[in-house]
Amino acid sequence: MDSGLLVLRLVVGLLIAGHGVQKVSFRLGGSGLAGGTEEFRRDGFRGGRLTAVAAGGSQIGAGLFLAAGLLTPLAAMAATGVMTVAGTVKWRKGLWVQNDGYEYPLVLVTVSAALALTGPGDWSLDHQLGLPSWPLWAAVAAIVIGPVSGLVTRSVLHHPPAAEALTDGRTRHARTAD
Repeated sequence: MDSGLLVLRLVVGLLIAGHGVQKVSFRLGGSGLAGGTEEFRRDGFRGGRLTAVAAGGSQIGAGLFLAAGLLTPLAAMAATGVMTVAGTVKWRKGLWVQNDGYEYPLVLVTVSAALALTGPGDWSLDHQLGLPSWPLWAAVAAIVIGPVSGLVTRSVLHHPPAAEALTDGRTRHARTAD
């Protein structure tokens, strides 16, 4: 059980952290902070650079804490929150990843929630530091608060396309950058 949880934590945590690294740097195939900022603007988010830094930093921190098995329910809460936002961006494209759908964020949210519920196992920093097992209510609260915070973030930072007047009197909707 402990070795399985270790493998799961390492793979999922490092993938989430790597996703964040790509948002804020040229490492791991990223397009730098300017590229991450433009990605958020293209997806209709306010805040530009600050949004990219917050999302990337959240993914890096949550992923590394999950991989290490440190404060696991809190790490899972952050991971589920930021990956819920990613899922909402891809929602309109359907489930499957080959259509740029939300399959991948859904898997990361689900595995992070499962880790909050199972705990990180004995081969974790939580265990090595002697932190007591998290009560079930804390894990459940984390896996509810994470996605809810992601949905709130989406509603606060995302703006609908702005209407743009065309020469024939009609309007066209286009996204605007903040």
